[in-house]
Amino acid sequence: MEFSVSTLTIIFMAVSALISIGLPVAFFVYIFRKHKAKFLPMLAGIAGFVIFALVLESLLHMVVFGNFPVLTEKPFLYILYGIFAAGIFEETARFISFSILKKKFKGVVTGLSYGIGHGGIEAIIIVGIAMINGIISSIVYNAGNLESLTANLDPEQLVQLYNQLGSFIVSPSYLFIIGGIERIFAMSIHLSLSVVVFYSVYSKDKLWLYPAAILLHAIINIPAAAYQIGVLNNIFVIEGLTLIGAALTVLAALFVHSKLKENPVIPAENVQIASLQQE
Repeated sequence: MEFSVSTLTIIFMAVSALISIGLPVAFFVYIFRKHKAKFLPMLAGIAGFVIFALVLESLLHMVVFGNFPVLTEKPFLYILYGIFAAGIFEETARFISFSILKKKFKGVVTGLSYGIGHGGIEAIIIVGIAMINGIISSIVYNAGNLESLTANLDPEQLVQLYNQLGSFIVSPSYLFIIGGIERIFAMSIHLSLSVVVFYSVYSKDKLWLYPAAILLHAIINIPAAAYQIGVLNNIFVIEGLTLIGAALTVLAALFVHSKLKENPVIPAENVQIASLQQE
């Protein structure tokens, strides 16, 4: 019996890739046109995620799990470590970035632009690229040209490829659109947390919003960490909890913004001119 990756699975991969890549682009185009967003805060968001989440946090995981393997045997400790590691590194990336950006960039649109960069690059790397690779592998496999994929792979890579193709074949097609849907929730969370940390830096006496963002980030990550360790296995429960977390985070950001929203801000390059005119 000959197996193949279903057309619906490939379509759902394409939809997830489109959401993961198109959503951050659409968000930025919108705030660029409507609110004159700048590119540098978005680039800072990209750099913040890559440096703090992909590099520094990953290095910490290597050290911690290499020296304390007991964490993987204790679900509670694993979840506690995982959620706070993510929260501390990513919110610190935001805090440091806004502390630097504050010198030249004003307005909450700076926070939104940063959030698009931070959440957008995460979506592209984690889901977008993975889905595109999956589509290519599936199409080549279905066409009977598997040897073109395996020609230059070492044994370990071959095992990974066959496992991946096997999961594409046997997994329900709907699972492959969940990644794209989850990115919608994740982008909402990243934008919201960016707004909260933005105000921790830009508002007087609101430094406490920075640790509050860490705690909120950690709480939101509990379902994902529980899934990784096998405490939760139902993907619909995970996504449902993530949706609730995203909604609560958006509400928190809107509340903070409503209380702390700034007066109309003079563009940084015109501050000195405006000051002279007032004199």
